[in-house]
Amino acid sequence: MFIVPEREIADLMTRDAAFDAVESVFAAMASKDAYNFPVIREAIGHEDALYGFKGGFDKAGMTLGLKAGGYWPNNLEKHGHINHQSTIFLFNPDTGMVSAMVGGNLLTALRTAAASSVSIKHLARKDAKVMGMVGAGHQATFQLRAALEQRQFEKVIGWNYHPEMLPNIEKIAIEAGLPFEAVELDGMREADVVISITSTFAPTIMADHIAPGTHIACMGTDTKGKQEVEAALLARATVFTDEVAQSVSIGEAQHAVAQGLIKESDVHQLGAVINGTHKGRTSDDEITLFDGTGVGLQDLAVAASVVELAVAKGVAIEVDF
Repeated sequence: MFIVPEREIADLMTRDAAFDAVESVFAAMASKDAYNFPVIREAIGHEDALYGFKGGFDKAGMTLGLKAGGYWPNNLEKHGHINHQSTIFLFNPDTGMVSAMVGGNLLTALRTAAASSVSIKHLARKDAKVMGMVGAGHQATFQLRAALEQRQFEKVIGWNYHPEMLPNIEKIAIEAGLPFEAVELDGMREADVVISITSTFAPTIMADHIAPGTHIACMGTDTKGKQEVEAALLARATVFTDEVAQSVSIGEAQHAVAQGLIKESDVHQLGAVINGTHKGRTSDDEITLFDGTGVGLQDLAVAASVVELAVAKGVAIEVDF
């Protein structure tokens, strides 16, 4: 069994490698060569923490395993650790024996950013120029870096519940040589691509905040009850997701389906666009929406890639288990 500690991840996993791993596993999911197991996510009644498991099996990539972890909201203040904590376990699909344990914190941030980036590649208009960010926390910086690599953007605009956090994403825009402007939510109509990365239980983005032709990636809703955008927006958009079952149960589509605005059959796998079995965007006026719920197969794909790199570079710790 190999162990790849969290401290090694930053020197092993690049945005390009994360992008390739996530794009490939989305395609495998749509081809039914990979599937996710049901998600377990529970409030444990201690430290206000949410804890759970995501797992799956990718027959195409021969990757089997799970991610264990969750959200400890008091970590940073009390212990100096980041609030999201996770570890990924890989198993040999031929024997069931554990093959690797991998630090999952940075990998989770990278794979989440890769998912929205994959959606931009396949669904955003080719002439997209203005990048919009709703949310400016830690994960937003990963999202913006990855997104800016997918189109020739000329400007970044941003909004956050706490405006004092906007310099987090302004710094990323400046690093990319782009101007940044703080806007009100209705100013998002200027954006050609919008990423929403918040943890809210009431909609922040209303349907009239999004202009025709926009691609929006909703990356913050991964729990029953969470909601980033008005359900009416999904009724106006062509909706794509990583995993349909999660989208309609714990993702952004849960609310639109519950209100009868869309049906489960109106939610499409992004992997089908990657495979060419769904046409994707069909016009410059179409709103496309990606509901990124976060699937276990994403974690397994990036973890498997990291283990391969760690072994090749001699930084993986091998133990007899």
